[in-house]
Amino acid sequence: MRTPKLLLVLALSGLLAACGFQLRGNYALPFTTLSIGMTPTSAFYAQLKRSIEASSPTRIVDDPKAAEAHLVVLGDASQKVILSLSAAGRAREYDLVRTFSFKVSGQDGAEFVPPSQIVLRRDITYNDDLVLSKESEETLLWRDIQNDLVQQIMRRLAAARLRAANDS
Repeated sequence: MRTPKLLLVLALSGLLAACGFQLRGNYALPFTTLSIGMTPTSAFYAQLKRSIEASSPTRIVDDPKAAEAHLVVLGDASQKVILSLSAAGRAREYDLVRTFSFKVSGQDGAEFVPPSQIVLRRDITYNDDLVLSKESEETLLWRDIQNDLVQQIMRRLAAARLRAANDS
């Protein structure tokens, strides 16, 4: 009785390994110290710092002059846009949009990451009868957008390559 179950588990393990599934490992960032140009007391700063320090040997420093690279935030905007209206003229669906622009430059002005923009969207329906639950859902979607943003920034930082200041 135990042998068929064991064989089934081994077969499924083999299939999972064969499909190329791999847990996300550590990121290899091309700099040892990084400063982040945003308010250190913000939740986004804390989450980004935690992700960088937990998944790479790179350390976050407060002083940009002491850092090998500096992440400069060029823009960070969140919008809630009406997508559709009901027959009565009330909003029925919204589009939550977060636009984040940044660049990463070195001490000498060379760019690790040229000016880049990440745009994340989530759709949400709205119902006047379910105001509290829809507010909770919206909060969860904003949190999901922020988590996704941190992961995309991490991937772009890991793919960064040093470019000379005069190269374009």
